[in-house]
Amino acid sequence: MVGDTSYYESGHRAVAQEDEFRIEAWATSRENCLAEAVAAMVECFADVSGVRPTCVGRVRLAEPSDEDLLAALLDEILCRLEEDGQIPVDMEANETEDGLDIRLALATVTDVRLTASPPTDVAWEDLRIRPGPYGWSCAITVDS
Repeated sequence: MVGDTSYYESGHRAVAQEDEFRIEAWATSRENCLAEAVAAMVECFADVSGVRPTCVGRVRLAEPSDEDLLAALLDEILCRLEEDGQIPVDMEANETEDGLDIRLALATVTDVRLTASPPTDVAWEDLRIRPGPYGWSCAITVDS
């Protein structure tokens, strides 16, 4: 697990560093761990508490490894933010035969309070996601 998380089923945290955030997430399943990572990344730059989604987006990711899934998912979130002005307020992922089927409850950037500049990129160095004795954990750095 990431840090001392053995008493919690799921959660996340993000630590601000110089020009980046280090995101850590954990949950009992890989899919919930990915959802926690998305929530942590969004919390780095926006307050979505109490925000109602205005639309739902679907993404299907078929990546060769868990690390690729994590990076592709966070890249998708950054792409939706940059190109469509959409921020996820909730996420659900379901495993498929060849990857993940992801449902994103989205709000427009104008409906949320931005607390910092949004991240611009997902860093591959020190990226990890893996199962452990209490479930899944992941850690990734995003550049701001």
